[in-house]
Amino acid sequence: MKILVTGTAGFIGSAVAEALTHRGDEVIGVDSMSDYYDVSLKQARLERFSESSGYRHFEFDLGDSNRTSEFFATERPERVIHLAAQAGVRYSIENPQAYGHANLSAFLNILEGSRLHGVEHLTYASSSSVYGGNTKTPFSERDAVDHPVSFYAATKKSNELMAHSYSHLYALPTTALRFFTVYGPWGRPDMSPFIFVKKILAGETIDVFNHGDHQRDFTYIDDIVEGVIRTSDRPAEADPAYDPATPDASRSNAPWRVFNIGCEQPVELLRYIEVIEECTGKKAVKNMLPLQPGDVKATYANVSALVAATGYRPKVSLEDGMAKFVDWYRSFYAC
Repeated sequence: MKILVTGTAGFIGSAVAEALTHRGDEVIGVDSMSDYYDVSLKQARLERFSESSGYRHFEFDLGDSNRTSEFFATERPERVIHLAAQAGVRYSIENPQAYGHANLSAFLNILEGSRLHGVEHLTYASSSSVYGGNTKTPFSERDAVDHPVSFYAATKKSNELMAHSYSHLYALPTTALRFFTVYGPWGRPDMSPFIFVKKILAGETIDVFNHGDHQRDFTYIDDIVEGVIRTSDRPAEADPAYDPATPDASRSNAPWRVFNIGCEQPVELLRYIEVIEECTGKKAVKNMLPLQPGDVKATYANVSALVAATGYRPKVSLEDGMAKFVDWYRSFYAC
């Protein structure tokens, strides 16, 4: 297959692209190389691809409609895995314009390119953040997600709605994957696994929000990659069981789907810190703080729909995954 993967200098995008090239797919990657975080880390991720790997890289802004249109017309990918986005819940409060451009305008350009050039399946990143103020756990795709608590979450829910309109109007198969707290080697420096490991190894104080009264469904990168590829390989189809008289948020009479992708094992924040302490051999110095704007108390994925559709099964425990992340961090940063 010829597969377009966007965000290939990013954490998940680089891992997905690498796995696809290993199985023999032709992968074309796009990344804007945004300086939201350390560009040298993004460059190091790309250096994992050799010239003979079947990977070709393009650097441009997917928010540029003309450039994106030209790219689709020239390259004509058979499938698209869209993982590029402006990430970060708290940063969306500080700079919402960046999210409008990267998460809304760019996604529209991806939809248009996919529609006009016969892409057989568009798989794209959504987020557990769409569950917003929901407190019923585990989170199910059948739950309403109409109360986002950050603008980042609002853009991800908007992506799902935008995709549905294209699936309905143009029969474009689209699938959203709601990621739950992804971590592992080559991870993002703005996420808590990276921040905590970095500060604990350096003997610095870590900020523990909501006084540690948090739960997160931490999902190891290898499990995420397996789920993304399994999903991409199974184009969305209209659901014959959908009943518009009793609408279900997880179903559609268009070729549109939405899946949670997580570990189904929520972990208390304080236990998560203990695991990092065990892996680093160092005790954390904690600064206990209140809940931050845009944060949610708990995330917990019900992944039964993804299991039924693709056979996905998360395999890596937090203890094993964090040990691998700490080993990578120490090696990459020579500490």
